[in-house]
Amino acid sequence: MELLFVFLIFGLLGVVLLSLNALLGPKKTNPDKEQPFECGSPYLQDEIKPFPIKFSVVAFIFLLFDIEVVFFFPWALVFKEMRPAALVIMLAYGAILPAGFVYAWKKGAFKWD
Repeated sequence: MELLFVFLIFGLLGVVLLSLNALLGPKKTNPDKEQPFECGSPYLQDEIKPFPIKFSVVAFIFLLFDIEVVFFFPWALVFKEMRPAALVIMLAYGAILPAGFVYAWKKGAFKWD
């Protein structure tokens, strides 16, 4: 019952906010505001080069592996109290890290050409 009440309240809030936006929001468009905008400069200007996609790929891969390695810390804290099945599960999880690294390497994700 409480969950239904929460959905009702937030659904009503969404309808109210959308209605207020339609009622009070700006009606005229400005041609300057319709232009693409990137970091305070006109889009794809000669002096400004966009970041290559490889930068983002390497950053995401780093975050992915970093987050996966963080899960080893709580496991190491309770290692002595665990059962042997937990060790097998963690070894399987640990096998995913080098497999993912090799896969990313084979796909050329670490080449900075």
